[in-house]
Amino acid sequence: MMSSSSPAPMDRIQINDLTLHVPFLDGANWPSSEPTSQPVQLTLSFPYDLSKVAESDELQYSINYASICSTLTSAMSSGPFISLENLTERILDLCTRTHPEIQDVDLVIRRSKASLYCKAIGLHLSRSHSNDNPRREVFIEDLECPAIIGINPCERVQKQIVRFNVSTSRTTVKGPFDFRGLTETIYRAVEKSSFQSLEALASCVAEIALGFKGSASEVVTVRAAKPSALVLASSAEVQITRTLADYQRSPVSNNTTATSIPTLASLLSNISSDGTRDGLHKVAIALGSNLGDRFANIELALRLLEQPSLLGGLSAEEVAIVDTSFMYETEPMYVEDQPHFVNCACLIETNLEPRPLLSLLKKIETTVGRVPSIRNGPRAVDLDILTYDNEIIDTRDEKFRSGFDGLEGELVVPHPRIAEREFVLRPLNDMIPDYVLPKLNKPVSQLLNDLMANQPSVAPPMYKVLPFPSYPFTPSPSTHFPLQVPSTASHWTFHPTPHRKTYLMSTLNATPDSFSDGAEHDTIPTALSYVQESVQGGAHIIDVGGHSTRPGAAFVSPAEETRRVVDVVRAIRESSVKKDFLISVDTFRPEVAKAAILSGANCINDVYAFTGPDSYPLSTVAAAHLVEMRKVARELGVPVILMHSRGDAGQNKDYSGYKGGILEGLRVELGEKVDAVVRGRGGVRRWLVMVDPGVGFSKTVEDNLKILRDASTITSPSPLSNRRNLLEGYPQLIGASRKSFLGAILTEGDNSGGYVGRETKPRERGWATAAAVAAAVQGGVELVRVHDVMEMGDVVRIASRIWN
Repeated sequence: MMSSSSPAPMDRIQINDLTLHVPFLDGANWPSSEPTSQPVQLTLSFPYDLSKVAESDELQYSINYASICSTLTSAMSSGPFISLENLTERILDLCTRTHPEIQDVDLVIRRSKASLYCKAIGLHLSRSHSNDNPRREVFIEDLECPAIIGINPCERVQKQIVRFNVSTSRTTVKGPFDFRGLTETIYRAVEKSSFQSLEALASCVAEIALGFKGSASEVVTVRAAKPSALVLASSAEVQITRTLADYQRSPVSNNTTATSIPTLASLLSNISSDGTRDGLHKVAIALGSNLGDRFANIELALRLLEQPSLLGGLSAEEVAIVDTSFMYETEPMYVEDQPHFVNCACLIETNLEPRPLLSLLKKIETTVGRVPSIRNGPRAVDLDILTYDNEIIDTRDEKFRSGFDGLEGELVVPHPRIAEREFVLRPLNDMIPDYVLPKLNKPVSQLLNDLMANQPSVAPPMYKVLPFPSYPFTPSPSTHFPLQVPSTASHWTFHPTPHRKTYLMSTLNATPDSFSDGAEHDTIPTALSYVQESVQGGAHIIDVGGHSTRPGAAFVSPAEETRRVVDVVRAIRESSVKKDFLISVDTFRPEVAKAAILSGANCINDVYAFTGPDSYPLSTVAAAHLVEMRKVARELGVPVILMHSRGDAGQNKDYSGYKGGILEGLRVELGEKVDAVVRGRGGVRRWLVMVDPGVGFSKTVEDNLKILRDASTITSPSPLSNRRNLLEGYPQLIGASRKSFLGAILTEGDNSGGYVGRETKPRERGWATAAAVAAAVQGGVELVRVHDVMEMGDVVRIASRIWN
């Protein structure tokens, strides 16, 4: 029995699944610039006292349902509508104005032709005359995505459909909700994922939805179903409800250097299987070459190393490269009358025992082109086992084990001369500086320091090198071997001070809306004219972009970006410009990068460091994007430039949570991404990576000045004793050309003089750019990115003579 204090239940009137044909300006399944009419279903419910009509059976005491339907149907002629929210507000306004008795409304509206991947998208809104803040909920129905999901062997190989229903509360509304963007983001992330449990996959989707332009107070509910899971049931399903608080880890404070985002390592472990595996041997291998195309020889050797079956190995033999060093050009030791070497090292995981592994390395040397020579003489490639777990191995006869004889065809680990070879210790130090070499009982870093302390001052230095492969690449028909790599187009050498060289990158934006030069080079003739100017101005590489990264720039589809970039790259390669002129593609999309490289580009420049535009805070979507970009770069074997940013260039500028502010924030945030790109199975070679601190992206004016002032510290050892700088040693690019922070400084007046400040357009900031470029050269950066090539080339030339 109801108590006297309980409110009386309220009757309701409801119109279910009313179908309307509505024109929308945002298209249907596909985006469109023209109004597109499509079916919309709505269910309208409102409270109403039905007691009188129930007692008298007189319709005058009720509401005419047909009249409401006619009102709503006629309202569609007032379209087109820009969004579902726009239509919803129109419906609510009509209902309450035409039928004053309707004040409290519950409306569910669904569009069944608004997304390519799901059954429908919709909006659920409850509005009360006593509450000015209506409750809004957006939802996606039956979003079907292919995924690797499950623990059965077949489920780890073949993708199956997973069906998602996602609903998110919207306590604050800032413009139309991007349903198409969210469905595509979820679809791409799920397609690239590799979870064992449906629960973990649902949690991943919830995190994506919460991070998609939402607020901290929002709540998301995800239902995830596997239709193929059970033979006698339609599906197996889980449902979870989450807020952003459920995904927060280690909140930032002024007393810690931790970040509030999950680590890339943990995110990558959820979506891929490239991490270190237990039960395999960990082995370090040195590589060197000084005959023929040295860089291509080493790349071919590394690819053969991971495919023993190509050399007659058994299918059960497993070798995976999990880390690489920088690459160095070195003068020969012992036998000095021979060409310079390039040296590097890699870490592998393998199930091969020492002897079979040594046999594989010898086969690789022969296949690449090594022929018998004098000891320590020239060779196409040389591969040596440096460490094998923590074992001490010596297969020589007992009488040779105390010296350096009897090494031919035998295996000695660690090598008896490792402590005297900088070209071995330095690459090892890049990867495993704290590893204590057995028998020597010292970490690699100490052995290197000891060696350098005792080096004569006239000892020839080692220089880092960065090779660029030649594209487009067509395998040679003269060989039947199934594995070939591109030849080397060029390589850069990074000398330390006082002989440091600063390379010059010119900027070609093949876009109509770039912040500084939009529509200047978006035709082939104007682009080629700028390329010719760049060559004459001394540029070493040209950076071609087809998608503006300025805040508020128009969306560009992958197909359109690919067309813009590929057309320019092909035109350059077919032009009279010198054939070996290097081309970089400025893109964050893997499909665009791959198309551009295969058309003739030599390098990938990514402003989001492989994690995509929605990478702050880090999420599974960002990790999945990294895996795809890393795969393209690894397969093509091209250099990559990884820039620091936090999504939108004008947002997220607070680095107060880091001890050391912006500089430590750069080391931690970009370092984490670079480490994820380089290390682990499928990683990009360390020697192919350059870093960019992202001047002008998610940074204040003072932050940008700090970067220019202290650029050398970004890739130096960390000043914090408890943290290793993951950017240490990487070559660095600075791109300050024409940036808005320069304009902001020029607006400031001079209190002690007559200059009152002025507004400047990007192209009017040439002298300001010159100052920034000079500072970058003084800071020791290896590459500067500019627009005015001849002028900034002069700055580089003069500043280099002053500082280097």
